[in-house]
Amino acid sequence: MLSRLSNMTQFGRSSVGPGESGLSSQRKDSSRENRWPLAAQNRNSSNNNDGKKEEKKDEKKDEKKDDKKDEKKDDKKDDKKDDKKDDKKEPPKEVWIMDPATDMYYNWLCTVSVPVFYNLMFLVARACFNELQSANSTLWMILDYISDLIYYMDTFVRARTGFLEQGLLVKDAKLLKETYTKTRQFKLDMISIIPTDFVFLQIGINNPEWRFNRLFRLARLFEFFDRTETRTNFPNIFRIANLVLYIIIIIHWNACLYFAVSKILGFGSDTWVYPNISNPIYARLTRQYIYCFYWSTLTLTTIGETPPPVRDIEYFFVVADFLTGVLIFATIVGNVGAMISNMNAARVEFQAKIDSIKQYMQFRKVTKDLEARVVKWFDYLWTEGKSCDEKLVLKNLPDKLKAEIAINVHLETLRKVRIFQDCEAGLLVELVLKLQPQVFSPGDYICKKGDIGREMYIIKEGKLAVVADDGVTQFVVLSDGAYFGEISILGIKGSKAGNRRTANIRSVGYSDLFALSKDDLMEALIEYPDAKYALEDKGRAILMKDNLIDESLVDAVDAKDLEDKVNQIEGSVDIMMIKLQKLTNQYESSQRKLKQRLTNLSNQVRSLRVDE
Repeated sequence: MLSRLSNMTQFGRSSVGPGESGLSSQRKDSSRENRWPLAAQNRNSSNNNDGKKEEKKDEKKDEKKDDKKDEKKDDKKDDKKDDKKDDKKEPPKEVWIMDPATDMYYNWLCTVSVPVFYNLMFLVARACFNELQSANSTLWMILDYISDLIYYMDTFVRARTGFLEQGLLVKDAKLLKETYTKTRQFKLDMISIIPTDFVFLQIGINNPEWRFNRLFRLARLFEFFDRTETRTNFPNIFRIANLVLYIIIIIHWNACLYFAVSKILGFGSDTWVYPNISNPIYARLTRQYIYCFYWSTLTLTTIGETPPPVRDIEYFFVVADFLTGVLIFATIVGNVGAMISNMNAARVEFQAKIDSIKQYMQFRKVTKDLEARVVKWFDYLWTEGKSCDEKLVLKNLPDKLKAEIAINVHLETLRKVRIFQDCEAGLLVELVLKLQPQVFSPGDYICKKGDIGREMYIIKEGKLAVVADDGVTQFVVLSDGAYFGEISILGIKGSKAGNRRTANIRSVGYSDLFALSKDDLMEALIEYPDAKYALEDKGRAILMKDNLIDESLVDAVDAKDLEDKVNQIEGSVDIMMIKLQKLTNQYESSQRKLKQRLTNLSNQVRSLRVDE
C-alpha cells in the first residue's frame, strides 16, 4: 500500500513538473519585466528601430536599383533615338566647286568670252544693218540661244566659284551663293539673262536691239583678257594686240551708229549721210559696212577728209565722234608708246651700261684690244640672253620660291661635285642659293697657279683648258659638268699646296660657270658641323690619293691649332677673372650700403623709443 502511494506521488510530481516549470518561467519573466520595465521597453524600441532601419535600407536599395534600371532604360532609349537620328541624317553631300586658280576656270572663261564677244560685235551690226539680220535670221536664232544657254551655265558657275578666306578655299555652296547674290555682278548677270526675246512674239524676230541686255556680261570678257595677260609669256605683245582689238571694236560700233543715223535721216538725203542705196554699188551689204567702217576710222582718228555735216544732228554726231576719238585714242596711243618703250627697256638699260663702260675706258685710255674684248663680252651676254641679273629679277619673290627656283635650276649641277654627293639635302639647298653665275670670254684665265683659292667653280656650259705656264700647251680640256677648286676652299690640314691653286685654267671660248665662294661655304657649314667634318674627310682622302698630304704638316698644324686653342682659353679665363673681380667689388659695395642702412634704421627706432 505504502509503495503504491509513493509511486503515485512520484507520478503526480513528474506529470505536474513541466507545467509548473513553464509557469514558473513565465512568472520569473513577468517578475523581471515588472522589476525593469524601462529596460524592456528600450529593448523593444531598439528592436523596432533596427527593424525600421533595415526596412529603410532595403527600400533605398530597391529605389536605387529601380533608378538604375530606369536610367539604363532611358539611356537605351536615347541611344536608340540617336541611332535613329544618325540613320536619318545622311552624310553631307560633296558639291562641285570651281577653283578660280585652276586651268578649268580659265578654260571656262575662254568659253564664256566667245558668246560675250559675239553679242558685243554682232548685236549692234544686226540692229543697224537690216539685211544682215534678215538674210541669216535662222543662224542668228541658233547662235543667240546657244549663247543664252552658256550665260545660264555661267550664272551657275559663278554661284559655285570658290574664293579664299584666311588663305583657304571656301567650299560651302550656301555661303558661296549668298556671297555671290550680294555682289553687284549678280545684278548685272540677272539683267543679262532676262528673256527679252518674248517681245519677238509681238514685233517679230528681226529686232535684235531687244537683246542688248546681253552686253551686261562684258566683265567676263575683261576678266579673260586679264588672266591671259598674266599667263602669256609675251605680255607686251598681248597688250598691244588687246589695244588694237579695242580700237577695232570702237570703230565698229561707231560705223554701225553712223549707218543707223544715215538710215534715220535718209540715205543720200545730203552729202554727209550714206549714199542712196538705190545705186547697186552702195546697195551691197559688204560695201555698206566697209564704207561706214572707213568713215568711222577717218573720223575717230581725227584725220578728217570726210564730207562735212549739213544738219544740226549731223554736227552733233561729228562733234561727239571727235571728242571720243581725241580722248580714247590719245589714251590708247599713249599706252601703245609706253608698251613699246617697255619692250625695249631691257635693251636701253643694257646699252646704257655699255656706253658708261666705253666712256670710262676712253677716259682711262684703255688699250683698243682690251676695249674690243669688253664690247664682245657684252655682245655675247645680250645675244645669248644672259644680260639679266638673277638676283634683281627674283628679288620680289619670297625666299621659299627663290629656293625652289634655285633648286630647280642648279641642284643637279651641284650634285655632280664629288664632295657634295652624299651631303644633307638642307646643306645642298643652302649652297644652291649661294651659287653665283659668271661668264668668261675666250682666253680669260679663271685661275692661275699659285693664286689663293677663294672660290670653287662648276662648268655649266663651255670648255676650259688646263694649260702650262706658257698659256699654250694644253694638258686636259674640261667641259660641261666638270668642277675644280673644291679642295682649296675647304682648307684641308696638311695639304702641300695649302689654299693655293695648283694649275692654270683658261677659257677656250665663252664659258658659263657657277662660282661658290669659301665664305659662303663656311657660312653654310656653321649649321651643319657633321657635314663639315665629312667634307674635310672626303677632301683629305682625295689629297691622300693624289699624294698631296704631308703628315708632318698635319702634326704641325694640329700643334699650332692646339696652341691657338690654349691661347684662346687663357684669354677667356682672363676675361672671366676680370668680370668676377668686378662682381665681387659690386657685392662688397652693396653689403656696405646695406649695413649702413640697417644702422640708420636702428638709430631711428631707438630715438622713437626714447621720445615715448
